[in-house]
Amino acid sequence: MDDPFTFGRIAATNAISDVYAMGGWPVTAMNLVFFPACSVDGNVLSEILRGGQSAMHDAGVCLVGGHTVEDDELKYGLAVTGLIHPERIVRNNTPKEDDRLIITKPLGTGIISTAIKGEFASAAQIDEAVSWMTTMNRQAAELMVECSASAATDVTGFGLIGHACEMAAGGEHSLCIWLDAVPLMTGVRELVCEGMAPAGAYRNRDHFGPQISGMAADDERLLPLFDPQTSGGLLVSLPLAAADRFLAEAAREGLCAVEIGSVVKRAESAIVII
Repeated sequence: MDDPFTFGRIAATNAISDVYAMGGWPVTAMNLVFFPACSVDGNVLSEILRGGQSAMHDAGVCLVGGHTVEDDELKYGLAVTGLIHPERIVRNNTPKEDDRLIITKPLGTGIISTAIKGEFASAAQIDEAVSWMTTMNRQAAELMVECSASAATDVTGFGLIGHACEMAAGGEHSLCIWLDAVPLMTGVRELVCEGMAPAGAYRNRDHFGPQISGMAADDERLLPLFDPQTSGGLLVSLPLAAADRFLAEAAREGLCAVEIGSVVKRAESAIVII
């Protein structure tokens, strides 16, 4: 993102999401900034921090300090501390057989970000990606706790497939993903055809591809599922009745929630694409 305020807001939203993904609530944060003071105007840093503070305010997070380091490359993030009852932690590798899988944001931020750099992204696509990257997972996380989710993770740098592999890491179950049900941001498939998939998507495919079956890992239709997300949504595993409740409540609250698969007995691979 060229706009420093938006850059800061996305970075903070992304960092805070890790607490939400475990069913907790974030409480405090420390800024971590690496800034090329010799080549970038100080007002840029002020706007980045203002954007981060905006996201923290929305999440009810108190900024308690931070560290600033002069560096050749601009970097900004947060160290976030949250709270949760130890018996209510939602872990990322405890799905149950016959659970339904629900995702709470469409995929495509990595592909659209690459298209922005290549000047292939439309203004509407940029606005859509920014809107999703600055959307907190707070409401979705609260709802998954109310619905007693079996497992959950946020979909970030490893892409949907990578984080689904994490969820199946216990070894007792496989995750069956319905390809046509997975929501994508506008024009993502067309951007893939234009060569706009980021290098991280191919690295994710190389690493996690051997853990999928049902389709060839190098099928171009799967690239969005390997796309590394920034501030992605939650992937939630819920028993059938709880999944129905989650979808109904999400619809009432205007939240994105799409059922994209199910948990099955361990198959030949961790992930089965159909």
